[in-house]
Amino acid sequence: MFRKLEYKWLVAIVFVIGMFMDILDTTIVNVAIPKLGAQLGAGGSIQWVATGYMLSLAVWIPGSGWIGDKFGTKRVFIFALTMFTVASALCGAANSVNQLIGFRILQGVGGGMLTPVGTAMLYRAFPPAERARASAVLTIPIVIAPALGPVLGGFIVDNFSWRWIFYINLPIGIVGVVFAAVLLKEEKQPRAGRFDIMGFLLSGAGLALLLYGLDLAHQQNAKHEIEYGWGHPLTLTVLASGAFCFAALVAVETRIVKEPMLQLRLFGERMFRNGNITGFLVFGGFIAGVFLLPFYVQAFRGESALTSGLVQLPQAVGVILVGRVVALKYPAIGPKRFLLSGVIGASLATFGLVFVGATTSLWVPAALFFVRGVFMAQVFIPLNAATFSKISGRETGNASALYQTVRQIGSSLAVALSFTIMGWRMPIRVNAALAELTTGADGAAHAAATAVGQVAAFHDAVLACSLISLLGLVGVLLIRDEDAAASMGKKSDDGASAH
Repeated sequence: MFRKLEYKWLVAIVFVIGMFMDILDTTIVNVAIPKLGAQLGAGGSIQWVATGYMLSLAVWIPGSGWIGDKFGTKRVFIFALTMFTVASALCGAANSVNQLIGFRILQGVGGGMLTPVGTAMLYRAFPPAERARASAVLTIPIVIAPALGPVLGGFIVDNFSWRWIFYINLPIGIVGVVFAAVLLKEEKQPRAGRFDIMGFLLSGAGLALLLYGLDLAHQQNAKHEIEYGWGHPLTLTVLASGAFCFAALVAVETRIVKEPMLQLRLFGERMFRNGNITGFLVFGGFIAGVFLLPFYVQAFRGESALTSGLVQLPQAVGVILVGRVVALKYPAIGPKRFLLSGVIGASLATFGLVFVGATTSLWVPAALFFVRGVFMAQVFIPLNAATFSKISGRETGNASALYQTVRQIGSSLAVALSFTIMGWRMPIRVNAALAELTTGADGAAHAAATAVGQVAAFHDAVLACSLISLLGLVGVLLIRDEDAAASMGKKSDDGASAH
């Protein structure tokens, strides 16, 4: 059956399997961390189950483009899938929190290469004029996995052993490895160059330190209070070290190394640069909203993780319903108008969460997330297609690694800022709500007032989240449809055809 499909769709199938497993795992584990800590007696160290994975990702994402070009995208993608699957099995069999953290770091080795290498394969398989269709495929795991993850994670930790949150990856991973081995063709880039050890070390260290510093900046305790914060010496030291590594990286890659691992010169291409500016802000706001909603539903409303996932599910439905239409109309309309509509609409839908209260029907945030999905489809597909419109097949691997690095930083920064604001405003909002109680108010009244204050702090964070997305208009306004002509099936400025 699969042999009857065009090769580009075979690549799309394999890529969706790998990316879906990667994103699903992250969202499931995040839901299960509290129970993991209790059952393993890990205390505060349990946070490293998530942090260790994130830092491992950060090390391998920047170098993934060169690795795929040098050793072959098929070989590297299979290696990444295999590593992720085997590490998932080891995580499920872990007998201590230290073992679990170590195996999660191994997972990050595979996870860090899956998305950049898979994206490079996808965009090389689809010609520029068809990349809107490729982008529609790419959005499937991005929106469905975060919606299903909390649902599955909540169901598993409530009804089965925590070990199954990792074992669930095994059948998906095995199917992905088999499909990749049978269906994919090997592709190498003859001019991949030598291994840039300085670039690899500086990019990995810089991104890891930056993400760890941002994690410290918004890390909260059980009372939703910031434990470190932006002004803490450890946070400042880690962030400053990350910034120093990035500054050194720019100098090394542009002035010292003849064959740099990270082709920073790609940012000199106008469409690629403006697409990254837009993605940095818009994807940051999108991911921050995905992380904030479970706090409102679970921590402040007292609902289950399963309910939280169901509230987010309409967002995926909105993207899927509108995504096909956007992909079909993209060649005629172009990226700019879609992006203007999408960024404004998604930002307003996120802002709508400011009006949900402690007792508002959960159908209201579910409806807002559906609207959010409708407009985000107008961002995901045009942005992914247009950003790579002038990137040659030889440079796709490096461009994909850069694009994923920028998105990872933007998402982490938006999440850190949003959660910092929520943690900062929480005691202020709660105390203000409690101050309005009359003398002699009972425990139920105090609990209700506390919930009102917590939700008000959530509103403050949501406002920041919507503003971050709206700032993406800065990048959108710089985008020119003629720069994306190749992805629209038209001739570009230099007369080159999309075909």
